[in-house]
Amino acid sequence: MTIRGKARIAGAYEHPDRKIPDKSVPQVHAEVALGALADAGLSLSDVDAYFCAGDAPGFGPLSMADYLGLKRLRYMDSTETGGSSYLVHVGHAAAAIAEGKCRVALITLAGLPRSQRTSRASAAPSAPEAAFEQPFGPTTVSMYALAARRHMHEYGTTSAQLAAVKVAASQHAQHNPNAMLRNPVTAEEVLDSPVISDPLHRLDCCVISDGGGALVVVAPEIAKNLPGRTVKVLGHGEAPKLQGSRIDLTHTGAVWSGPRAFAEAGVTPADVDYASIYDSFTITVLQTVEDLGFCEKGKGGAFVADGALLAPHGALPFNTDGGGLCNNHPTNRGGMTKVIEAVRQLRGEANAPVQVPGCDIALVHGTGGSIGTRMGSATLILGQEDA
Repeated sequence: MTIRGKARIAGAYEHPDRKIPDKSVPQVHAEVALGALADAGLSLSDVDAYFCAGDAPGFGPLSMADYLGLKRLRYMDSTETGGSSYLVHVGHAAAAIAEGKCRVALITLAGLPRSQRTSRASAAPSAPEAAFEQPFGPTTVSMYALAARRHMHEYGTTSAQLAAVKVAASQHAQHNPNAMLRNPVTAEEVLDSPVISDPLHRLDCCVISDGGGALVVVAPEIAKNLPGRTVKVLGHGEAPKLQGSRIDLTHTGAVWSGPRAFAEAGVTPADVDYASIYDSFTITVLQTVEDLGFCEKGKGGAFVADGALLAPHGALPFNTDGGGLCNNHPTNRGGMTKVIEAVRQLRGEANAPVQVPGCDIALVHGTGGSIGTRMGSATLILGQEDA
């Protein structure tokens, strides 16, 4: 079975705030849920499927469905793959809709790490890998730095090339009134920012923000009767990158998830007009564009340094809201906002200076976990209603 054309994204909503000290996590989940449903022209009473991940408090979908008052549920999914969970959820929702399991699926994300000053190590204390890794003190940023250093060793990638990713994101963020970091930066400013974990500088790292977002995925027959423009789900792929005996630090799980999504959608990288790419760190983007086939392996540094990521006319306009590097990385999970910005681009609703003209096909890629150890990757291909 294929999900190509079997479901539509009808609603998308990003919480406008980046620091929310006076609300609870369930409240933010509710606010984004209502926002996405209003965007779709639907209500809570229309929802018959609910999807959430590890950011949802309590018993996940059970607690949140009760809190939201979702009384007609016949399908639930709490798949947890970190920041890529919400792309996985879109694919799973489309499959459930295609199989007739549900017709209106709600997906939510929310968290308050900035207000609550929460953080986590690279592995939970109870995780099976913790006893082998935690004694050596790994952190999330150090594992990404390890991957960056290895990519530099293998392919001659430079810190200035990594900085080009941040420069592009900052150029886009200046047009987003809600972005945390709206000032454009130069490559020199990135390189002059403090080193957090060599070779990654502070400006190579994503922001930490409160907030959240939500999506509504519906059956085609529902979409026909809705007032707004919907976006077609064309393809989906997901894959873990597991450590095994010896990990290759120079690639991501996109090596597997990308081809699966492209094959299902019936398109190639050359067909993509816009890309939302997970940008926890600049190295994440550089490796991902290689692994998705937008350039040869090892050529990502030259590709991004040549202005390819700049909207609206670059070879691969990316993260036109500013992404996780500048706009928003709610509860340290950036996949949700990547889908939301892709929906905006396909609807022609992105901020005007960075709206990609004739945007018909968009790619969304998310990662979860760590590029240096275990990673859950997911890729979506989305298109205009007539795609």
